[in-house]
Amino acid sequence: MAEPDDPGDSDESDVLTVDTAREMDATDPLSDLRDRFFVPEGELYLDGNSLGPLSVDAEAALDRVVDEWRDLAIRGWTDADPEWFSYGERLGDRLAPLVGAKPEEVVVANSTTVNIHALVGTFYDPARGEQIVVDDLDFPTDHYAIRAQLRAAGRDPDEALRVVESRDGRTIETEDVLAAIDDDVGMVFLPSVLYRSGQLFDIETITEAAHEAGALAGFDLAHSVGAVPHRLSEVGADFAVWCHYKYLNAGPGSVAGLYVNERHFGVTPALAGWWGNDKGTQFDMAMTYEPAQSAGAFQSGTVPVLSAAPLDGALDIVEDAGGVGALREKSLALTDFLIDLVDDRLPECEVGTPRDPAARGGHVAVEHPEADRVSLALKERGVVVDFRQPNVVRMAPAPAYVGFEDVYRAVEHFREILDGDEYEAFEKQSGGVT
Repeated sequence: MAEPDDPGDSDESDVLTVDTAREMDATDPLSDLRDRFFVPEGELYLDGNSLGPLSVDAEAALDRVVDEWRDLAIRGWTDADPEWFSYGERLGDRLAPLVGAKPEEVVVANSTTVNIHALVGTFYDPARGEQIVVDDLDFPTDHYAIRAQLRAAGRDPDEALRVVESRDGRTIETEDVLAAIDDDVGMVFLPSVLYRSGQLFDIETITEAAHEAGALAGFDLAHSVGAVPHRLSEVGADFAVWCHYKYLNAGPGSVAGLYVNERHFGVTPALAGWWGNDKGTQFDMAMTYEPAQSAGAFQSGTVPVLSAAPLDGALDIVEDAGGVGALREKSLALTDFLIDLVDDRLPECEVGTPRDPAARGGHVAVEHPEADRVSLALKERGVVVDFRQPNVVRMAPAPAYVGFEDVYRAVEHFREILDGDEYEAFEKQSGGVT
């Protein structure tokens, strides 16, 4: 990776110096966590909001399961440590503190999109209200799944979806969400954090408004789990879905997670499957489904142990960090520092992420007209970021393995790319993974 010019000669009156960054790293209580990750050598990895790197903990957990498979074969379902039979529920227990839920309200299962299908399909009831409130900045899979479930329910998605529009193309105003909720609405389904701008939604206020209107409130936490604490049970959210391959670093395509409030236990899921049957009678092989009296009912097929195991190890790091609250504290410090650096070093750019920490997730959207090619130039220099249409370089200083000097040097690379017009050497691109 090409190194930017040594910024050690910066004006001493400027607090945004590499020395300041190093001092912040030196006093960071979580700095030792970095040594547990396989960050590609020579890279500044700021793409953990898309795919987190492997940790020694995740690797060890996966290796353990592979060894158990080799040594125990089918006996692993009952004799492995932990036993595979209850793997999804056990991981749900460990995840519950991250989302502010009771252990029985959380389970590991399926993929995020499948879980949206399962939960929306289960809880959408036109008798409660025909409309589902979404927003026009959602990640597309949410709309694909909801539209499919509306069609399955015999409703025209173009008529049944009530889309809250953004005023600025970056964020969604809470008051606009609240204004969209009325007696015709049966469900609100929104993200916790917008995948482009990083705006953090007010889940409590939205849930309260939905319930006052007689509607259910569901959320996609894909861009917040592991970076932002939640209080799902306390605020009374009805259901939620998320993935584990971003801030929780559980690997590409790792098994997803879901939450269902205990007041909904006993309902028959729209995508019922034998792994969601009550564990006590699962092997009775009855032809009548008996749902587990927990979120575990929303497991469809057999728990994918090999894609769940890395999460088991990855959660060790969260717990050793002192929980998601400690990670959130560092995350906000890192994104504050990044925003200050963009303001100071990159005047050609705009920060598209809310500056209020209470309204910000774990990444920063840096806007520039040539964002697509700038992101490629950054990757060429070993600064791993991603691009989102139309003009966003997403930079995610994930707190478990990114330091303040990393953020400083990434912005210095950005500055040098703009100064040298290096992005002009790259073709325009589109899209990218999430």
